[in-house]
Amino acid sequence: MSAKYSALTLFKNGLCGKKSWTPAWESSAPKSAYDVIIVGGGGHGLATAYYLASKHGVNRVAVIEKGWIGGGNTGRNTTVIRSNYFYQESTDLYDLSLRLYEGLSRELNYNVMFSQRGMLTLLHSEPEMEMGARAVNAMQLAGSDAELLGRDEVCQRAPTLNFDPQARYPIHGAAWQGRAGTGRHDAVAWGFARAAWRKGVDIIQNCEVTGFVMEGGMCKGVETSKGEIRADRVGVAAAGHSSVLAKLGGYRLPIQSYALQAFVSEPIKPIVDTVVFSPAYGSYVSQSDKGGLVIGGGLDRVPSYGQRGNLPVQETVLSGIVGMMPCLAPIKLLRQWAGIVDVTPDSSPILGPSGTPGIYVNCGWGTGGFKAIPGGGYVFAHILAKDEHHAYSRPFDISRFQTGRLFDEGAASGIAH
Repeated sequence: MSAKYSALTLFKNGLCGKKSWTPAWESSAPKSAYDVIIVGGGGHGLATAYYLASKHGVNRVAVIEKGWIGGGNTGRNTTVIRSNYFYQESTDLYDLSLRLYEGLSRELNYNVMFSQRGMLTLLHSEPEMEMGARAVNAMQLAGSDAELLGRDEVCQRAPTLNFDPQARYPIHGAAWQGRAGTGRHDAVAWGFARAAWRKGVDIIQNCEVTGFVMEGGMCKGVETSKGEIRADRVGVAAAGHSSVLAKLGGYRLPIQSYALQAFVSEPIKPIVDTVVFSPAYGSYVSQSDKGGLVIGGGLDRVPSYGQRGNLPVQETVLSGIVGMMPCLAPIKLLRQWAGIVDVTPDSSPILGPSGTPGIYVNCGWGTGGFKAIPGGGYVFAHILAKDEHHAYSRPFDISRFQTGRLFDEGAASGIAH
C-alpha cells in the first residue's frame, strides 16, 4: 500500500476532520433546465441517473433529493439480494438486477460488498415441500438458480437451526438459491452517486419537490424549495412516498405505504453464513461482516410514514427468530428501525408512464427495492431515454391493473426483504 493510502495516513486524516480527502461527489446547485430530472436520491434514482449517462449518453440529468443521498429506504433495509421469484416476468427483472450486482463493484470501481452467501427458504411440512418443489421448478424454468434441499442438506448448510422434530415448525427441507446474498446499502448508494457524478450528473441534496410545472397538460419540470427546474421528462423514484408525489402530479397509484421493521443485534462470533428465511415463523436473519445479526420480518399492516419500530412487531419477529434458532435467545439488540415501503395489490413494481404526460414512475417495489436497485435503474433509464418500455419493464406498466394481467408475488416478496 502506498504512503498516500496507508493506514497511518487514513488515521491522521480522520483525526483532522478528513480535510485532505477528496469528496466522492459534490452536491450541486440546480441549473434552470435539464434533459431529465429524477426525483429521489436513493438507490433507484442514482442507478437510473448512472445508466442514463453511461448507457444512453444522457448526462444533462439532475437527481433531486429532499434529504441526503441514500437516507431513505436505501439505508433502511436488510440488504438481501436475490431473484427467487415465481413468475417468468419477475425472474427476468430481478435476475437482471442480480446479474448487475455480480459485476457492480467492477463497473463502478467501488466495493459494494456483495457477498453471495446464498439463501435458504425453510419448508416445514410435506405440503410445503410440495409447494417448494413447484416453486423451485418455476425458478429453474425461468432461468434462475434454485435447488430443493432435504432436511439433512439444510442441516449441513445451517447447523445452528432448530432441527428438533418437536419444534413448533419442524424443518423438512428448504429452497436454496446459491447466487443470493447481501450487499452494503450505503456503498451501493455512494458507488452509484460517485459514478453518476463523474458522468456529469448533478446531485442536488436538501431540495424538496413541492409541485410539478404543467403546461398544456404536460409536465415540463418541477417546483422545488430551491426554485423551478425544467425538463421534458421527469422520473419519480421516491419509494414509500410515491403516492405523495402522485397527488402533486395529478396521477393515481394503486399503492399503500407501510413500515417495514428491521433489527441488528450486538456483534457475535460467526454463527450463520447464509440468509435464512422461514415463511412459517415470518422472520429471517443473516449475519453482517461486523458480526451483528440482521433480522427482519413481515410488514406492520397499519399504513404509516413513521420510520420507527414498535413492540408488537418486535415481539412477533424476534419470537420467530428464537423459534428458528433457539441459541439466539440471549443475544441483545443493538438498534431497531423501519423503512417506508410502497406496496401494490400484486406485490410487484410499477414502471413506466404515470398517466400524466412527461412524468414516469419507478415505484411499488414493496419489500424488494434494495435487491432491485441496479435492474430497476437500468430499465427505468431505458424508459426515460427512449420514451418506450424495456422488454423487462413492459409487463409492469400501470395498465396491468386495468387489464387484470397481474403478477402476484406476495409469497415471494411479502416478507423477505
